[in-house]
Amino acid sequence: MKKIGVLFGWENSFPGALVEQINARHPAGVEAEFVLTGAVLANQAPHYAVIVDRISHDVPFYRTFVKHAALSGTAVINDPFWCSADDKFFEYALAGRLGVAVPSTVLLPQKEYAPGTTAKSLRNLEYPLDWDTVFRAVGEHGFLKPVNGSGGREVREVRTRSEFFRAYDQSRSLCMVYQKAMEFSEYYRCFVVGRKKVRIMAYDPRKPHAQRYEKSAARATSFSARKLFARMEEDALKICRALGYDLNTVEFAVAKGVPYAIDFMNPVPDADLNSVGSHHFEWIVRQTAELAIARTRSAVHTRALRRPALLEGKTLPAKAAKKKQVGREDEREALDLMLVQS
Repeated sequence: MKKIGVLFGWENSFPGALVEQINARHPAGVEAEFVLTGAVLANQAPHYAVIVDRISHDVPFYRTFVKHAALSGTAVINDPFWCSADDKFFEYALAGRLGVAVPSTVLLPQKEYAPGTTAKSLRNLEYPLDWDTVFRAVGEHGFLKPVNGSGGREVREVRTRSEFFRAYDQSRSLCMVYQKAMEFSEYYRCFVVGRKKVRIMAYDPRKPHAQRYEKSAARATSFSARKLFARMEEDALKICRALGYDLNTVEFAVAKGVPYAIDFMNPVPDADLNSVGSHHFEWIVRQTAELAIARTRSAVHTRALRRPALLEGKTLPAKAAKKKQVGREDEREALDLMLVQS
């Protein structure tokens, strides 16, 4: 029996609904349950064929646990190696190179540094910083965001230079990006599953969290709206395929008819019934269940133990991983030639 494990934290509605949805389908030889783990042995065999990870970004033990599981052959949604390496500034730069519209964004040095960091540690850092160039690029109305932030934490909107510097002074040791505020006429959040399915949801980030989602499905009723929706779907898929995320949300602020990608580092996207509403919730649960079940149908794979294959999620078929290799050069050649995308 192959097991799908759901690893979660504060969520109440989505994890249970996902387990129920998977088991209600009675997939042959597959069963879903909540993950249960304690101390982990380095040579421990994986217990789960698939893990849907909803919490390891907040719990270092869980992040290491799912990395070990992935190394041993478990398909983890989302890939923990890439989740650990990713950051917002890289994503904005990547999206721009993909042809996706992105607001002007600047990476800033930290305001404070960890104890033990001295002036010698920062000898390559320009000082004082050229703030005029920063404001010319972005303007005075923008958002300061942690480069590794999630859930809107530590995000601050500023409208003047004095507000900017007050917010920057409060950022402590967080590395921040400063991004131009878009005067938008429409705003959407696109839920992407499996790098194939997209759910476009009308969304208003200015409202309290529980009121942000339009509970019914967003519909394009005019030619211009259909064109906009097609571009958002195309851009959302383009971003998620480039990043390798199987679950993600991509937010677009629409200004003068152009969808600007605002936020798309959401590998644990909001799927709570009380925030997204029942209509969207049912779609998310159904599509995620289909994705998790599909992942169990692949043979167990062991990750190739060489960079960049390890970080790219490339794998060796289980039989090949066990095959005896003769000689160090033969082993290296085999690992390079037998890579298979998981």
